[in-house]
Parts: sequence; structure tokens; C-alpha cells
Amino acid sequence: MKFKVEKTDANARACVIETEHSVIKTPIFMPVGTAAAVKSLDAIDMMEILDAPIILANTYHLYLRPGDETISKLGGLHNFSGYKRSFLTDSGGFQAFSLGDNVKFSDDGIWFKSHIDGSSHFFSPEKVIDIEYNLNSDIMMVLDDLIALPNTRERIKKSIERTTNWAYRSLVHHIKKGKKNNLFAIIQGGTDFEFRKISAESLVSLEYEGYSFNGFAIGGLSVGEENQLMYDTIEATIPYMPEDKPRYLMGVGTPEDIIEAIDRGVDMFDCVMPTRNARNGYLFTTFGTLRIKNAKYKLDESPIDENCNCYTCRNFSRAYLNHLFKAKELTYFRLASIHNLHYYLNLVKEIRNAIMEGKFKEYKKEFYSKRSISLDK
Repeated sequence: MKFKVEKTDANARACVIETEHSVIKTPIFMPVGTAAAVKSLDAIDMMEILDAPIILANTYHLYLRPGDETISKLGGLHNFSGYKRSFLTDSGGFQAFSLGDNVKFSDDGIWFKSHIDGSSHFFSPEKVIDIEYNLNSDIMMVLDDLIALPNTRERIKKSIERTTNWAYRSLVHHIKKGKKNNLFAIIQGGTDFEFRKISAESLVSLEYEGYSFNGFAIGGLSVGEENQLMYDTIEATIPYMPEDKPRYLMGVGTPEDIIEAIDRGVDMFDCVMPTRNARNGYLFTTFGTLRIKNAKYKLDESPIDENCNCYTCRNFSRAYLNHLFKAKELTYFRLASIHNLHYYLNLVKEIRNAIMEGKFKEYKKEFYSKRSISLDK
């Protein structure tokens, strides 16, 4: 993987990440393709209509179904899905965390029961790397010990110690397997700034046979804490992350979250919000969120967003989408998802352009000015 910081504007960064399969200009939003597909969309939609250079796939879900060995036999994620650009795979730590009573953490790894059939499985740091190698993702995430917030200092301390240990085991296994793909570590520590510092410094210092991690992520946020506390935690963590490697904020978030995190130095994002909100009738626009089911759109021949040039806005009206949503037509899911993902991808593209021109602060001010106008008040 090649990485270059092209321009900075205060803490905001415009970078380039080059993998085997694509060139990724940051800031970047990665659509979530849990089961090797972004919900309601296919690889052609992602490459030709949305021009997304990288998507995220889910290690836990693909391990359970159809199985990572099956995907390996079929040529890895790129050949299996038809999406020929970059894949990032998460470690499965968040999915195990979300299973509640069906998961048990130990210093060796995570025992969990499948949400599909109740069968028992074990993820060790090494096992996760083996799965991700079978998937052949461009960027692999290490297994981490994610915890709920708020939590005790004792449990947070245990989390960062375990996460550091697992990260080192992952790095060693990755190097021994031939270091073919790229490996990111995940910083934990809750919203405790001192623990975040300890976690970041511990992970950055790790190396094996002269190799270290290709990038670093901030994990364990957007799990119930207030937005401002999340922003403050990001701001407290960034100074301990290398300037010459990508910085990834996991599972975040709203357009406002993204612009605030970019302002603090983050490069990469993922979140299910664009597609999930689309399926539930909430569409992102320049001027706020539009609820397409509202009766006032029944005869509205305008596009979702007059300022949007996405495939959906160029070809279909609010009235038609209102009808599709109410009729529960599957076409609605595709058209709405295309629009919301275009909004996110275009947002980070515009922010990148602003950073390159040294006008990020002006862009941010204008962004908030426009977003304060709700279409459905």
C-alpha cells in the first residue's frame, strides 16, 4: 500500500491511498457491504454509477455464510462479488460485541454463538487474519476487544491491554503469512483521553521483523456517548496517530460527524446510515433530511435534491419515489440507496476539494448553514 498526504488545511487532510485494486483519495466514505454486497446494490452500481473506490465487507458474516474458504475457492471477494476495486474487512469484533449474552471474551479470543443457527465458534487474532486472507481483502482489521460505554476504568484498561496483545499477535501472524495484504490496528480506550493515549502509543510502537501496521483506526466510539464527547475523544487521540499513515474512524456516522472528524484529522469512514436510512424513507439532501413518505411529495415532480446530480435525481421525481416507498416496491431501495450513498461520497469529495484549495473552514461554515434548513419542518 502506498500512502501520501497531498495537502493539509489546519488538521484536515487530503491524502491518497493506493492498493492493489484502486487509488483512494481521502477523505473517503466506505459504503458498507456486509455480505459482500451493499444492500440493494450490485458491483456495477458501486463502480459505474457511484464510482466508489473502496467498500467494507464483514468478516463475521462472511465467515458464517457462505464461509471464507468458499470465497477463497471462488477467487476471493473481488472475483466472488464482481467488485474489482478495494475491499476493507472488519475483524468481527463489533459483531461479537453486539451478540450480548451469546459471546464470551477471554485473553485468547472470543467465543460466540452464530446468530444464524446457534452453533459455537471461536475467533482468535490469528483465526481472524486467516479468514481475512481467504477473503483477500486489501485492508484487514485486527481483532479488538470492543466494550460498551460507559464502563469501569478497570474494564477499559483490560480492553486496551487485550487489544494491544491481540494486535501484536495479528501482526506476527500477518508477517508470517507473507504480508500480502495491509493490516490496520484499532485504538480503544472508551472516552478516557489518557487510555486513548496509552492505547495509541502502544499500538504505534508495535513491530515485528521491521514491519508495523499500515494504518490505524479509532474504534469504540458512536456506541451511545454524546456527540461532543466523541469529537473531543477523537481530538485527544489524533496527536498520537502517525501522520504518514491513514487514520480511520470506525462506524461513524452522520454528515455532521464526518465533517467534524475530518476537521480533527480523520481520513476514512464507514457507516450503515446512508443505506439504512434510505430503506426507511430518510433521504439526505444539501439542506437536511427529506422524509419521502410525507404526503406533500405525492405530486412533487422535482428531484430529491435540486443540487444533486446522482442517477436517481437525474431520472426520477420525489412523487415517483413517494409512490415506490408506499407501494413497498424493491426498486425504491435501489434508487434511494444510490442517492444517499452519492450524497456521502460527494460530500467527502467536496471536502477534499476544499482542503486542496485551503478553504475547508469556509466549506464547513457553508455546510452547517445549508443543513440547518429542514425540508420537512
